[in-house]
Amino acid sequence: MDLNIFRIINKMAGRSRFWDMIMITISKKARYVYVLLLIILWFRNKKFSLLTGVSVGVTYIITFIIKFFNYQPRPFVNHEVHLLPPIPAKKDSSFLSKHTALAFAAAVSVLLYQRIFGKIMWYLGIFIGISRIWMGHHYPFEIIRSAALGSIASFTVHLTKKLWDPFLSRFIYSYNRFCSFLKFQLK
Repeated sequence: MDLNIFRIINKMAGRSRFWDMIMITISKKARYVYVLLLIILWFRNKKFSLLTGVSVGVTYIITFIIKFFNYQPRPFVNHEVHLLPPIPAKKDSSFLSKHTALAFAAAVSVLLYQRIFGKIMWYLGIFIGISRIWMGHHYPFEIIRSAALGSIASFTVHLTKKLWDPFLSRFIYSYNRFCSFLKFQLK
């Protein structure tokens, strides 16, 4: 079933240069939209932005560990697919989709505090996942599991935010002191 769903989505690749470019752009450049939204949110609520960073960091570490110990070949290794660039290394595991996991970690974390930006990021995360299938890099269930992993990591960080609070408060304090120092030096 996973392969059938993959083929339904992936067979659309290569039919329209416009849609291929959209999918490649989403896959490669969506992270910059996330960074821009997090910078905007930084000026609204620093602690919340740092919690989002913690969620993304935890998710990155988990995906790294899973990919290190659990190799799953990418779709183009075992099947004939419509493969769009950039072509990943064949040695890299298809499970998990780091793009999707990190997108959902950030999106769910933001969604817990800021609904509008969170929804934008969440929908963009869905498009990132679809683009990874479209491009021939991941199977659909890998995308779903990656989205679940990023979401669970964000909920876990949210539930344990009291543990993170001393580190985040110290970071914000140091940041504010540094900014005050710079203002003083520039006068």
